[in-house]
Amino acid sequence: MAKGKTATVFFCQNCGYESTKWLGQCPGCREWNTFVEETIDKTELKNTGNGAKRDRREASEPCVLSEIAIREENKTLTGIKELDRVLGGGIVQGSLTLVGGDPGIGKSTLLLQVCHNLSTAGHKVLYISGEESKVQIKMRADRIAGQNPVNDRMVILSETSLEAIFDHIKEEKPEIVVIDSIQTIATEQTESSPGSVSQVRECASALLRFAKSSGVPVILIGHINKEGTLAGPKILEHIVDT
Repeated sequence: MAKGKTATVFFCQNCGYESTKWLGQCPGCREWNTFVEETIDKTELKNTGNGAKRDRREASEPCVLSEIAIREENKTLTGIKELDRVLGGGIVQGSLTLVGGDPGIGKSTLLLQVCHNLSTAGHKVLYISGEESKVQIKMRADRIAGQNPVNDRMVILSETSLEAIFDHIKEEKPEIVVIDSIQTIATEQTESSPGSVSQVRECASALLRFAKSSGVPVILIGHINKEGTLAGPKILEHIVDT
């Protein structure tokens, strides 16, 4: 893919504040020595969100607040009562959820359990891993499934390219998407490495646009750093719904 016009910018690793020059103290979060230099592509992201241009009139149609119907089918139960309670009664259509936790605490296992429950209930699920192979995921999924074999409604993808992920989403048409983890995903529109401030921000923003435009809920797994907070820019916490 041909690259567009590139530029060198500086990002605050703590809050995602962007500057054209290096700054000792971030004007956004007031932290010191948090700026890193990255090269980004200023060309507007193409074919992200739903893989093609959508009908803006249909997506942006205004409606009267009192006419909006809230139905039970707007939420999908995960089959795990405590998780459903935390999510306010289930996974909301078009939502972007971030699941964080210490390494090895069971984030991937928890969401594989959710995917198994949803696929067993008849929902098509796309589980995307940028860290493990399909065989590794299969082995864990079999342990979770126990006596209930994994069905054909659960699709596994090992991929780290955001553009390739959207191509597969367009082809598979899942009802829910899980990405493990957001720090491993990268877009071609940004030249920095996966997990960098600009990559996390751009990928999360593109996935948010996809969720809102399609109504397909997306769940992201996020790493925790040594300070006990979510890795990546703080803006990631503000991009997601939950």
